[in-house]
Amino acid sequence: MISKNYQNTFYCLFVVAVLGLLYGSSASGEYLIGVGSYDSTGPAAGVNMMGYGNMDQVTGGVHFRLRARAFVVAESSGGSRFAFVNLDAGMASQLVTIKVLERLQKRYGKLYTEENVAISGTHTHAGPGGYLQYVVYIITSLGFVPQSFEAILTAIELSIVQAHENLKPGSIFINQGDLVNGGVNRSPSAYLFNPPEERARYAQNVDTQMTLLKFVDGKSGKSIGAFNWFATHGTSMSRDNKLISGDNKGAAARFFEDWFSSSTNSTSIRQNYFNNKFSMSSFAFIQKASEIKATGGQPCGNSTSQESKVRKNDGTRFVGAFCQSNVGDVSPNVLGAFCTDSGLPCDFNHSSCHGNDLLCVGRGPGYPDETLSTQIIGERQFQKAVDLFTSAKEELTGKIDYRHVYLNFTDIEVELEGNKVVKTCPAALGPGFAAGTTDGPGAFGFQQGDTKINKFWKKLRDVLKEPSQYQVECQKPKSVLLDTGEMSWPYAWAPAILPIQILRLGKLIILSVPGEFTTMAGRRLREAVKQTLITNGNGQFDEDTQIVIAGLSNTYSQYIATFEEYKQQRYEAASTLYGPHTLSAYIQEFNKLAKSMAKGENPPTTGLLPPDLSSVQISLVTDPSGDSPPPGKKFGDMQQDIKQPKSGSFRKGDKPSATFWSPNPRYDLLTEGTFAVVEMLQGQRWSPAYDDDDFSLYFKWNQDNSTLFGLGNIEWEVPEDVISGVYRLRHFGSSKKTKDSPVEYFTGASSAFTVS
Repeated sequence: MISKNYQNTFYCLFVVAVLGLLYGSSASGEYLIGVGSYDSTGPAAGVNMMGYGNMDQVTGGVHFRLRARAFVVAESSGGSRFAFVNLDAGMASQLVTIKVLERLQKRYGKLYTEENVAISGTHTHAGPGGYLQYVVYIITSLGFVPQSFEAILTAIELSIVQAHENLKPGSIFINQGDLVNGGVNRSPSAYLFNPPEERARYAQNVDTQMTLLKFVDGKSGKSIGAFNWFATHGTSMSRDNKLISGDNKGAAARFFEDWFSSSTNSTSIRQNYFNNKFSMSSFAFIQKASEIKATGGQPCGNSTSQESKVRKNDGTRFVGAFCQSNVGDVSPNVLGAFCTDSGLPCDFNHSSCHGNDLLCVGRGPGYPDETLSTQIIGERQFQKAVDLFTSAKEELTGKIDYRHVYLNFTDIEVELEGNKVVKTCPAALGPGFAAGTTDGPGAFGFQQGDTKINKFWKKLRDVLKEPSQYQVECQKPKSVLLDTGEMSWPYAWAPAILPIQILRLGKLIILSVPGEFTTMAGRRLREAVKQTLITNGNGQFDEDTQIVIAGLSNTYSQYIATFEEYKQQRYEAASTLYGPHTLSAYIQEFNKLAKSMAKGENPPTTGLLPPDLSSVQISLVTDPSGDSPPPGKKFGDMQQDIKQPKSGSFRKGDKPSATFWSPNPRYDLLTEGTFAVVEMLQGQRWSPAYDDDDFSLYFKWNQDNSTLFGLGNIEWEVPEDVISGVYRLRHFGSSKKTKDSPVEYFTGASSAFTVS
């Protein structure tokens, strides 16, 4: 349900938007621009989610779908170009990146390479896992999950293809502003380890700036998309959630795209409902609905669910993307962290309660409703983005450029002040990693800030791999709980070779980083790169140069804390893989790239390439089950029909629901389709009004434990802006009776009901 505050803001921003569209930015067309979007949802049943490392958190339905959203920019003269992808996923994957580039090169030759393609994850913790290639990131998913991998791979590829095919002359406008209630620092004690004089330069212990790009068609003057960067974790949905969700950034994108569509398209489906609203009394509605019973399961075509989508992806839709930045220590649970047993604030230094990390949990603004928290943090980002979008006046001009290099981060010599030379380390995780965070507590017996490991855990660790003495000394003051950098059975546990990348769009510089920088680590990196560009750029860069960090890009290597934060060994520092000088190594190597860009020189070459571990992946995920309905039933038949309200009509905020006999949704992901639809009766025709891309509609799948038959439940939280009328719930799915039989598609609908 969309809040009343959201509605009021919506209508105010609608007026501002129309004025902005009519009298705002004009497009001169210095660049070629294109945007694209594609469904990346993945398997909605029985697959572990990526993010919390909780083996019990397996997918069991869809809250709203995941997407890959891309933009491509090119110099109109036929010069440089790059593609940027914002992916609704926990993070980018090295193996996905490798395979995406292979597919793009089959299509376009060397037009798109690792140098000019960036893939950045939003860091939702509510998407299917099993798509990364290193052991430590796929343990909880029981290894590699080909279906997850293919869904993400295809979505990235086709979003870039769509953006490429849509390239046209246009302009790009930039705007920035502060969003102060979108996140809090979840490790404030570690932040205080940074020098007081450095902290004094900033008003907040998190970055509040949002940077937005607005893409405008040069011919029509119509906006075609907007991408923004802002740092807050995708952990509004908890570690117990089992519905696929884009979390707060995915929600913000859905709100933004729907807002733009409704504010510029007078023929939108909801506007059509308003224009064609029946002139019937409530009694007549109820009478009509009472005559329409459930359909029962019926066969349908493999594209029927796509045809029933509210938002059909024809390549012309506005694309609004909410990208991740230096998110390492930023939580969307803005009310703070409290003990679940006492309700009191957690211990400040360790984020535990009486020494127990499991009792300390962060609270979102909608506490205790995590879906409401997701909505509110999404709305706050959406509202700021619309404000920046409608007021964007500054047009980007100038060069498109890029630099990229692969580095072995386990063995980088770093020169510090005073000519002191230090080195990075093989990857390792400390005991603070096992403690988890206030967003998702980890294992009992650990606390954030731990630098000692008890004998029991040491023995367990040594069974896997006892760290070398070099590793022990190199990682100090971190104690090595998991020596992932020195573990290679059955294949590598952690990455060694990482990409770093700089993209330039006029005065905007995008730093693609393969991990999660903390707030202060990100500030230091941005400042260092900016100074390097100004110093070496012969006047082409100045203080007006804008730098954003695109986090979790191209591959994933966990966290990057400052040297000072590393001393306390909270979760972020314990998860800083390559030792205390990891940030210094990043700054040094990014400065080399920045210097080569400023001077117009080729970047330093290393001759390194990351491994392709696709041939050695192990998958232990079992095949889907739920292959047949109970005797005498068909898939799509009702197991539990709509329970009609005593008043005869549902009202706003009510939750009508129905349950269908349904096979495992892994038989077909219904990509660019939908498992669930709310249909509205218009005359004699049923028209889709809401689908499983909507925040108000939930599709839940599980098995009846007593019979092992699959059940699909559809629940609709009636929105505030709903149009009164006759509705029904409709379910789509697919089944496969044997391994060799073709997929069979079905649909079924509930009895009709009224909403007033």
